[in-house]
Amino acid sequence: MANVEKLSIALSSDMVRSIKDAVDSGDYATTSEVIRDAVRLWRFKRISVDPSDTETIRRLVAEALDSPTVEAEPVFARLEAKYAALSAERAQSRGAKREKAKPVAKRRRRP
Repeated sequence: MANVEKLSIALSSDMVRSIKDAVDSGDYATTSEVIRDAVRLWRFKRISVDPSDTETIRRLVAEALDSPTVEAEPVFARLEAKYAALSAERAQSRGAKREKAKPVAKRRRRP
């Protein structure tokens, strides 16, 4: 985190216990992670749209429809070609490594 600012907050003992339990159970590594996650959820909740707010929903849908789009098929075709080429390169590389491997000397059996 490049830009970190420390805050001092007051929480109820029940909240502190819940935070410590989350860290102790391994759900989070630190208490700061718990608080950061809670703030993220709070921010998301604040920007969420009330389903009964039809005016905002209409505006957001109009914005989405006016935004630029990309056709999926050409993107998928490019990705398939890219990963097919990578797979072929790896297979060729593995084959070259096998050819370079020195043969194992056979042991002679004693009579």
